[in-house]
Amino acid sequence: MTPLDVWVLAHHFLSRLKMENPQDIFSSNGGCLSDIVIEKYLVESKESVSHVQLACSMQDCAFPLDGTELCVWNTKSPSHQLLILRGHHQPITAIAFGNKVNPLLICSASLDYIMMWNLDECREKVLQGRVPRGTVMGSLLGKVLCLQLSPDDHVVAVCAGNKVFTLDIETQAVQAELQGHLGPVTAVEFCPWQAGTLISVSEDRGFKVWDYCTGSLIYSSSVLSAYPLLSLFIDAESRQLVAGCADGQLWIFSLMDGHHYRRVARVDLRKKTETFSTRRLKSGLCSRPEESQLPSTSVLGRGEQVEVTFPILRLAPCDLSLIPNSACGCLSSENTQCVWIGSSLGLFIFNLANLEVEAALYYRDFQSLSIPLAGSCALRNRTADRKTLCLLASLFGGKIAVLEIDPAALVRAQQCPGLRQSLSVPASSCVLPTSPLYLGIAKEKSPKAASGRRCAAQNVMKDQRLVFHSKVRSSGYASAPHVTMFSPKTNIKSEGKGSSRRRSRCARCVVSRTFQGAVPRGVRCAHQARPPGCRRPHLHTRVLPPVLRCATSRGSWVAFHLYKQKSKSKLICRLSTTGAVDMTSLSAVNDFYSHVVLAAGRNRTVEVFDLNAGCSAAVIAEAHSRPVHQICQNKGSSFTTQQPQAYNLFLTTAIGDGMRLWDLRTLRCERHFEGHPSRGYPCGIAFSPCGRFAACGAEDRHAYVYEMGSSTFSHRLAGHTDTVTGVAFNPSTPQPLVPEWLPADLGFHGPV
Repeated sequence: MTPLDVWVLAHHFLSRLKMENPQDIFSSNGGCLSDIVIEKYLVESKESVSHVQLACSMQDCAFPLDGTELCVWNTKSPSHQLLILRGHHQPITAIAFGNKVNPLLICSASLDYIMMWNLDECREKVLQGRVPRGTVMGSLLGKVLCLQLSPDDHVVAVCAGNKVFTLDIETQAVQAELQGHLGPVTAVEFCPWQAGTLISVSEDRGFKVWDYCTGSLIYSSSVLSAYPLLSLFIDAESRQLVAGCADGQLWIFSLMDGHHYRRVARVDLRKKTETFSTRRLKSGLCSRPEESQLPSTSVLGRGEQVEVTFPILRLAPCDLSLIPNSACGCLSSENTQCVWIGSSLGLFIFNLANLEVEAALYYRDFQSLSIPLAGSCALRNRTADRKTLCLLASLFGGKIAVLEIDPAALVRAQQCPGLRQSLSVPASSCVLPTSPLYLGIAKEKSPKAASGRRCAAQNVMKDQRLVFHSKVRSSGYASAPHVTMFSPKTNIKSEGKGSSRRRSRCARCVVSRTFQGAVPRGVRCAHQARPPGCRRPHLHTRVLPPVLRCATSRGSWVAFHLYKQKSKSKLICRLSTTGAVDMTSLSAVNDFYSHVVLAAGRNRTVEVFDLNAGCSAAVIAEAHSRPVHQICQNKGSSFTTQQPQAYNLFLTTAIGDGMRLWDLRTLRCERHFEGHPSRGYPCGIAFSPCGRFAACGAEDRHAYVYEMGSSTFSHRLAGHTDTVTGVAFNPSTPQPLVPEWLPADLGFHGPV
């Protein structure tokens, strides 16, 4: 037991319990120190309700009072605030609300009875001076740890011991008795899109899928963890199953047809909160008046917090799309499906798309809260005022608190500050006069001389590495693009015949990364902004001669201008990464106008450089848990056309941390792909020309293809004999994939 636990236990042992009058047990907290969370009501019970299933609806909270009494508190109507229902003779162990509003049902369970209550009828009887009565659904089923009503409120699932009973609410009969778990069943959920399907988790550290109409077992998982599973949540939009473990692990599985309950990801809540805190610290979050009440960025680094675990007590939906975009900061509209995680230390908003913590609320960081450690909790979103109702029970003692949380204020207070200037991979302006890419103004020669040179070029065959014909029978060249990707700006117009035209000179730019005293492993050629008035829609990539070598100081990279006629280069700038760390990957677009260069450092950061300004534009801290070994940008191809905003997406990958999709405009991870094993070898990644797919190699001798809208892989390509080290898409057809593997073989996969 930690010193903090001893202090809480002593505090509750010395406190006096005053429970004579039920009307006096609630105390309203009129004042609040922050708009993020408000403790609305507080109650103390004679018996502890720790590890008891609590329940919340849109307007009501339900919890056991003094063991055998069921207390329902209405947060909206003052006349219906307090309702105490009596009927159990043993302590209540589980409570659950129905899913329908009219009538609103509530089910309670104890060692003696399973009872169903109609709240509207109970309130009417109380107003008439009569005693409300519930309907007994079952008796002597054992100790019930969890209750759950079906979406249509026709069936209630009762978890008693290592069995799951399904009871018909109308006939009060047992429909099915599901046996198969080796330990007590701790949570159960109905599948919202498959009628008759039930999923349960147990202390045997696995989950099972049932058909309760026939009483048969559909699927049984293997042992997932060394600790029991405590909570369960089914996301209907992404069709994923999320299971919470006692050691703070989140297990996510896919429930889509044909996926066979494959694992999507395994998340360590402790590590995610540490990463979230580190990012806030490195981003230089501005201090606010309420900063002392927010989770401290240095708390996770202290020794006293390491001794406390993160058991996941409850999982509940959290839809940030109901919150205005201005309140969510830089959260995209496609990335707002989250889940509330209720733990003993605090509440967390977890994003199922990028597998990141969006906000954290620690109980002890708010002095207005009376419960520093929770033993059980319940959460429910309210669509009317876009706030969340939270019901907490203390881990020690009998305190029960009702909290009102503003998710918009919580996310807004903890989001990293936005960029001072908007970043974009496609260049939105010409080269600045102060840019390192700017070479001055040069007069253009007469049209006759230019035409003479073109005629000579047609007659003389030159040694060029790339030749672009004017007529190619393929998609993308003959037809005009659907959208105009690039619109070069010009302030100089040509008027009249024979008028002199001037343009800014620009040459190809070479970007190279090196280490101290070493020869670079590769040189990347990026053709920068084309002069105004240029009509060619795409740029050409030029492969540099192999004799070119570069060596710079540690953690820096250099850029050269190449002169085609003289075959010479000139150093134009030298830029260093933040902290002067070794670079592990470098990326620059060669296929269209772009001033952006991406560099990954050994300190697990990704830095964005703007060559037009000649400086570092932004730094992404803690991009992966390990150093990034490859950055892949969405470049498209000459055969396809994408929306201009799609070119701001790029992929990063690291050993043991999967693949992440980033948006340069917000510098946020939009999605995390973890379905492929890559624990010891740096496997390659690739973007499809259409931008809809991403491919990667893996150590299990397979190549994986992901869709951008899903966190799990859509195709798993077999046939290799060793680790797949590289992948590539056919530029003319978005679907085919050409992977590489060890040893050096060659193969081809057809359309996916």
